[in-house]
Amino acid sequence: MATFTRHFSHWPPFVPKTLAVPRTSVYYNLEVSATRYPDKAAIDYYGREISYTQLRRDVDALAGWLQQRCGVKKGDRVLIYAQNGPHFIAGYYGILRADAVVVPVNPMNLTEELEHYVKDAGARVLVTTQELAPRATPLIGPGLLDHAIVGAHAEYLPRDTDLPLPAFVRAPAAIAEADGVTPWSTVMAAALKPGLHRAGPDDLAVMPYTSGTTGKPKGCMHTHSTVLSTSTASCHWRGSSSGTVVLAVLPMFHVTGMQAGMNTPIQAGGKMVVMTRWDRECAAMQIERARVTAFTAITTMMVDFLGNPNLEKYDLSSLNTLGGGGAAMPEALAKKLASRLGLDFIEGYGLSETMAPTHVNPPHRPKKQCAGIPIFDTDARVLDPETRRELGSNEIGELVMHGPQIFKGYWNQPEASAEAFLEHDGKTFFRSGDLGYFDEEGYFFITDRLKRMINASGFKVWPAEVEAMLYAHPDIREACVIGTRDPYRGETVKALIVLEPAARGRVKPEDISTWAHDHMAAFKVPRVVEFVEDLPKTATGKVFWRELQEAENRALAARA
Repeated sequence: MATFTRHFSHWPPFVPKTLAVPRTSVYYNLEVSATRYPDKAAIDYYGREISYTQLRRDVDALAGWLQQRCGVKKGDRVLIYAQNGPHFIAGYYGILRADAVVVPVNPMNLTEELEHYVKDAGARVLVTTQELAPRATPLIGPGLLDHAIVGAHAEYLPRDTDLPLPAFVRAPAAIAEADGVTPWSTVMAAALKPGLHRAGPDDLAVMPYTSGTTGKPKGCMHTHSTVLSTSTASCHWRGSSSGTVVLAVLPMFHVTGMQAGMNTPIQAGGKMVVMTRWDRECAAMQIERARVTAFTAITTMMVDFLGNPNLEKYDLSSLNTLGGGGAAMPEALAKKLASRLGLDFIEGYGLSETMAPTHVNPPHRPKKQCAGIPIFDTDARVLDPETRRELGSNEIGELVMHGPQIFKGYWNQPEASAEAFLEHDGKTFFRSGDLGYFDEEGYFFITDRLKRMINASGFKVWPAEVEAMLYAHPDIREACVIGTRDPYRGETVKALIVLEPAARGRVKPEDISTWAHDHMAAFKVPRVVEFVEDLPKTATGKVFWRELQEAENRALAARA
């Protein structure tokens, strides 16, 4: 069995080409760091430092409550529906400490969207914060949730801070105990001791959800080992240590923020400077005050960060690592970052199915608008999507990967799981659904998608899911969702809609967008709505979305 090694001549110096993945649980990393650095700050939350000892104490208290009061057993799924903050971090590790499986849910999802995750994962318990609780607590009842543990961001804030904080973060705790609802403070005060930690490397640890052409989000089954494969890889690739200070601004429910902003620094014994909501002024203030060394972000954040007219007054010299993914970094922006910060933006590539990176640019020799090179023990190839013939350099095909970070399949979706993999050259490869190529030096570039997906400011929008929700509107007969260009978000959501005859002339495009805001997360809402007489169909009667997408792309190119 061969392995792709064309990139080895550009491997980072002093970094091994192969890496042993720890045969432990993810929680064990916190136990080790808390033992090594008991008084060291694990979290800086708007100026309040939370030590590794305190974090471990809160994690253990939650785990004890989950086991003794909520009946959580090994392998049970527990939802975490929260924005970045100490509650997310302690919630994540508390669920793992209880030998359960973390199901992270995008906090932008509304109640009816959240219900799918509860039902599909078979979760009976949810951890959330009070600004999101009104969306979650309606799901407490027979056949859905039994317990919701609700925290308030202010519980972890310093007594006073001049940092710009959102009002919901400053809001004092106002959580009343009710049937199925327990305040975080009650859980912490009880300090129940959890049982012996029994989860091992091959047990399920995290189940982030992703979607696809079928529309309904699917759970990606990741074990402790697959999670540890990319956190361990990141520690070595970036040279992370106990001196690393990470600005954790990417959402932790997503695998990039989860790994770069939380799991990797905890494994290294570093510090997480956590922001619940992105704010460019606050980010600059925290980089200066906390002496942040690593900043991982998406392109839109970097555009906003550089657009701050006050940026010059801040000392950002502590930064030594700058990177991200989700969308290619424009050349002009990369030059601005290099000029202002003196750092190259290191791009990477990964998916929910791969627990973040399969590819990263070598820090000493990055390329622009490039996914990077395959990381430790990852074999990446490019295949013809029709014939599955392996392609050579500069030939565009589907990117497929084999490595220790690949997920174990979709939860309760055997057919979708089978379709996600293929056998090639004696190995099982994951089909990314992305089109790309590698150059003569073994660097990979992403050019297009086989799968239907819109990338709006790093948030993945699956058109079939949005279409399914639009069909609940009484005035919509047919709908097709495609991507269109957006000057700030990169891409945004466009809906082509055939109205019911009685609604024509009465319903306006903005009415559809307003309705959508009440029924789906804001990033999924169609920003552009166009009414059409009919939608093109394939020979089998399905809406020919690709024809509409290609027509939109041609129109955008003509206007450019």
